[in-house]
Amino acid sequence: MTIPPAPDFRSPAFLRQHIRWIMDFYADRAIDPSGGMYHFYLDDGTVYDKRTRHLVNATRFIITHAMLYALTREKRFQDGVRHGVDFLRKAFLDPATGGYAWLIDWHDGRATVLDDTRHCYGMAFVILAYAHALKSGVAEAAGWLKETFEVAEKRFWEPVAGLYADEARADWTVLPYRGQNANMHACEAMIYAFVASGDRRYIERAEMLARNITCRQAALANDMIWEHYHTDWSVDWDYNRNDKTNIYRPWGYQPGHHTEWAKLLLQLDAHLPADWHLPRAEALFNAGVSRAWDKEHGGLHYGFGPEDEICDGDKYHWVQAESFAAAALLATRTGKPEYWQWYEKIWDYCWHHFVDHEHGAWFRILDPANLNHTREKSPGGKVDYHDIGACFDVLRGMGELENV
Repeated sequence: MTIPPAPDFRSPAFLRQHIRWIMDFYADRAIDPSGGMYHFYLDDGTVYDKRTRHLVNATRFIITHAMLYALTREKRFQDGVRHGVDFLRKAFLDPATGGYAWLIDWHDGRATVLDDTRHCYGMAFVILAYAHALKSGVAEAAGWLKETFEVAEKRFWEPVAGLYADEARADWTVLPYRGQNANMHACEAMIYAFVASGDRRYIERAEMLARNITCRQAALANDMIWEHYHTDWSVDWDYNRNDKTNIYRPWGYQPGHHTEWAKLLLQLDAHLPADWHLPRAEALFNAGVSRAWDKEHGGLHYGFGPEDEICDGDKYHWVQAESFAAAALLATRTGKPEYWQWYEKIWDYCWHHFVDHEHGAWFRILDPANLNHTREKSPGGKVDYHDIGACFDVLRGMGELENV
C-alpha cells in the first residue's frame, strides 16, 4: 500500500475531506433496498454477510449518515438517515415491550431475532440515533427519542446509584452485571439529545452520569476508569480477566475510554459548565495516553492493568480516533501545546497504519507491531463510526460546524 505524504491534520478542509472519503467506502454499497444497511465488510468493501444485523451497527449507520448530512446537506444522506430509522423501528423494536433486539437475521423482508437481550449500551445508541435523526429533520424522531429515554428510565435506571444497569432479559429481568461503558455512551447520547431537543433533563442526566463515573466510581479504582462492577457498584477486578474476545466488556483499564471521557467532559461543559470538568478531562486523558502509548511501534495499546502493565497490546482504530479528538478539544480549550503535539502524533500514526489508502476507510485492529491479521474491515460494531465521529468532533471543537 502506497502511503501519501501526511496532510495538515489540523486543516478543516482535510478533516471534511477525510470524513467524506471514509463514507465513500460505505455510501454506494451500504443501503439494502429491502431494509436497513449491510453491516459486514471485508477490507476491499465486499459485503461478506448480507443477513446478520447488529443493533450497534444499525444505529451507528444512522448517526454517520446524519453527520454527513450535517456536513454536506446532501439529500442522499438525509434519505439514509430515514432509511436507517425506518429499519430500526421495523426490524429491531419490539413495540409490545419497548425493547430492541441485540442481533437479528434479515431475510426476504423479515426479521428473525437471534439475540433478544436488552442492552443499555444498545439503548444508548438508539437514543443517540434518534437525536441525530431529529437534528437531520426527521420530525417524528422527537417522540421516539422521548419514548426510548422513558423506557431506559423505567427499565435500567438505578436512582440510588445514579447510573444505569447494563443488561436485561427480553422480559426486562435485570441481570447482575454493572458496567461503565453503557453509562459512558448514555452520557454521549444525553448530550446530543439535549442539542437536538433543547430538553434540559437530558443534559442534567449527562452531568450526573459523568460525575458518578469519572469521579465517584473512579475514586474506587486508583482515580481511573475501571470497566466492571458488581450489582452494588463495587469494583469487580476479575470480570473477563482471561477473555480478550469480548469487545464490549474487556478486562483492564481502557485508555480509549479515558480519552473518550475526556472528550465528553469538554462537550458537556460547552452546554452545562462546571469547574471540575476541565481538570478531570486533563487528568483522564493524561492517565490514558501516558500509560498506553507504544514507544517502540507507535499507537495506543488497547488495555493496561492495575499495575500499569499492558494487558492487551493490540491497537484498535477507535482508541486512536477518540484520543486524537480528545487531544484537539483539550488543545483548543487550554491552549497548551502538548495537546496539539499528541493530536499530531496520534494522527500521524493513524495515517501510516490505520488509514487504508488503497480501499478506503480504516483498518479495525492491528497487532502490537502494527500488522493487520484479518480481512474484516467492519464486522459488528464498527462502520467507522468512531473515525468519522472523531473528525466531526474536532471540526465542532474548532468552531467549524455551527448548530450541529
